[in-house]
Amino acid sequence: MSKTALLPRTAPFGDQERAHLDAALGTATPIQRAWLTGFLAGLDAAAGQPAAATAAAPAAPPKAAEPLTILFASESGNSEKLASDVSKLARKQGFKPKVVDFAELDLATLPKVGKLVAIAATWGEGEPPARAVRAYGELMGDGAPRLDGVEFGVLALGDTSYAEFCAIGKALDARFEALGAKRAYDRADLDLDFEKPAADWIKGALKALAPAEAPAGNVVAVDFRAAGGEDEEAELSREPVVVEVIDHVNLNSSRSDKETIHLALEFEDGAPAYEPGDSLEIFPENDPQLVEEILKATGLSGDEALRKALLAERDITTLSPTTVERFAKATGHADAQAFVDSGEVKAWIEGRHLIDLLERFPATLTADHLTTVTRPLPPRAYSIASSRKEVGDEVHLTIAAVRYETHGRARSGVASVHVADRIKNGAKLRVRVKPNKHFRLPSDPATDIIMVGPGTGVAPFRAFVQERRATEAPGRSWLFFGDRHFTHDFLYQLEWQDALEDGSLTQIDVAFSRDQPEKIYVQDRIDAHAAEVVAWLDGGAHFYVCGDAKNMAKDVHAAVVRAFQTVKGLSASDAEAHVASLERAKRYQQDVY
Repeated sequence: MSKTALLPRTAPFGDQERAHLDAALGTATPIQRAWLTGFLAGLDAAAGQPAAATAAAPAAPPKAAEPLTILFASESGNSEKLASDVSKLARKQGFKPKVVDFAELDLATLPKVGKLVAIAATWGEGEPPARAVRAYGELMGDGAPRLDGVEFGVLALGDTSYAEFCAIGKALDARFEALGAKRAYDRADLDLDFEKPAADWIKGALKALAPAEAPAGNVVAVDFRAAGGEDEEAELSREPVVVEVIDHVNLNSSRSDKETIHLALEFEDGAPAYEPGDSLEIFPENDPQLVEEILKATGLSGDEALRKALLAERDITTLSPTTVERFAKATGHADAQAFVDSGEVKAWIEGRHLIDLLERFPATLTADHLTTVTRPLPPRAYSIASSRKEVGDEVHLTIAAVRYETHGRARSGVASVHVADRIKNGAKLRVRVKPNKHFRLPSDPATDIIMVGPGTGVAPFRAFVQERRATEAPGRSWLFFGDRHFTHDFLYQLEWQDALEDGSLTQIDVAFSRDQPEKIYVQDRIDAHAAEVVAWLDGGAHFYVCGDAKNMAKDVHAAVVRAFQTVKGLSASDAEAHVASLERAKRYQQDVY
């Protein structure tokens, strides 16, 4: 059945031109037609054509695009990337999007946003990302404003290996509603393999939040930014590449109870555009022995295709309530389903992996069962420990091997032990740069910096110091480093000594917690140098923290607050507000995990 032609035969076009235009306009949405109307009008205006020459009838008054606020709370960058995706699609659909970082949110503006999409990651055991703590606390507090008239949708990101899966997104969803906002689209709680469901959720949310379709004659706001550019480059940089291991060194002594690998990787076609502060994702392989145990437990030892998939493609360690539920449903295992129904799963899975589930509820599975039960094996991100200006087409990482025992079974970190035990010089790895624009050296090289990085948290500061040496930056640099033993665990000790000699590092203070009866940590060194720390910060210095989010980062934050209290005689609340102002000014930056 042929379509009715849109253009009359009297239109000033040839037959072939009319056919092409009919084909294009016949499938266009009202929003797309409105965009085209405005675009052509703009071209004529630019060419000096009178309005009467472009239309036989008066144009309808232009209709302003629908404002949309996209709020994100991100630690690793995934929420921020998705916020950008929402913005791009929203602009095409007639919205006027505004992306807001939770770290920079002024809570007083929320009641005026009208339509809101919030994308929030959960960090650690149910906590907000470090940069979102201030605004999140204000939103959850008694002083939060009413949000009557606001329509919203929440996209929650999390990791099912943690007990409080997507806790922050869930809390925001409930809080917006409690403050009077109307839920326009149901929340989605997504695991690490979030790309496809996130894209589906974004499309649905924008449809639910969309204004009534604009009349075809109206003009929709258009973003005329050049195609490609930074966004296209960022997308290309997300493609994994293969690198060769050219250096693999244990930085700890043979008598240490830790194993920290310095890994130097070389790019065959030139290093991608990474900056100090960025991370590198490694695509690891699972422990072959664990793969064999799983195949044996499921009666699938003869399936070679499955063996390869379990080795490099599926997450075979994570155990979550969702995993147990999927197992019970896929296998029809009555005892497993009874266990799910009992409500005891959440407590039982702590410290356990998939193999524990398979051994507790023996069953002969199919390859499809295992694919259903497991999720894709995600890459692991590590702070880059080098500057391209010093190492050229290489990238360096500092990776601590994770080994421990729970419930009578030896456990190990998937990527860290893959690197420590099964990767040697000459080996190949798949990697991908993960930019972190929120952990950057000051734009002015004369600005002083204070760096706090115990253990492998020192990695990005090795990159910072290399960058400052290569650029001959005149600003001072002060490093706080900590670990267990001076003799066995002083990572990059000789390099720091060289940096002190050449001036790329001005000062270093160390804390080795096990070298004396009382435990001494980096925050204790900050306490001891409180006056000097405050003087540097009052002079414009930037403060950086990298490492453990659960304890160290909080303790360091508290130490800086104490420093302002004691040195400047501030109250606890005023000192907290002063540090919060540093965070908002991007002079207190964290890269924590």
